[in-house]
Amino acid sequence: MIDVLDVHTHTIVSGHAYSTIREMARAAKKKGLEVLGITEHGPRMPGSCHKMYFQNMRILDRNAYDVDILFGVELNVLDEAGRVDLAEEELKAMDIVIASMHTPCMAPLSKNGNTWAILHVMENPYVNIIGHLDDSRFPVDYETIVKEAKRCHKLLELNNSSLLPTSFRPNAKENNEKLLKQCKKYEVPIVINSDAHVDTSVGEHEMAKKLLQEVDFPETLIVNRSYDELKKYINRFQSSL
Repeated sequence: MIDVLDVHTHTIVSGHAYSTIREMARAAKKKGLEVLGITEHGPRMPGSCHKMYFQNMRILDRNAYDVDILFGVELNVLDEAGRVDLAEEELKAMDIVIASMHTPCMAPLSKNGNTWAILHVMENPYVNIIGHLDDSRFPVDYETIVKEAKRCHKLLELNNSSLLPTSFRPNAKENNEKLLKQCKKYEVPIVINSDAHVDTSVGEHEMAKKLLQEVDFPETLIVNRSYDELKKYINRFQSSL
């Protein structure tokens, strides 16, 4: 399959990642990518940056090594109400925004509670992608979330890191199979991301692609095939925001 982008990655700014912006961009170029998203962890993640880092992103060049760079954030979902750790003031300046549930920032709730947290997050007009919905510590109702993603025009992520042998997210493969089944049923697009925390992981999507083949997932529902497809979903190209 055609794969021109990777829009969930982290640099040293996130606190537990190991490469710089330019190292990540250079790696993206070597992988043949057109687009790289650098989405640092939100400020509630231990060791990550202050909100002022996100407020100052306007100074950053959006191209390096002929790779288009999207600067944004992986927000931390904080509670069932769908609160996140940056305000509208910061989010409206982001090229791209992912929102995810992480144990350092949110105690796992019941299946119903976790589902409501994601449903409420999807009401945020600045959130573009829901990240790694595959962690059994945060069980969710996939059908309900997929239907709401379609209504709210959000992308759902297939996270390659979750599928690696080193992953700490339990039952990720089985959970992603459930997610993909519902996305296929309701024709909801997904984005494959590496969730790279080091430059050597940029563009590593092999485990995700293998799973997509196993479940016979249609390529027409994978936005990685075209930057123009991604543009339909992300803040940088939404004139209404």
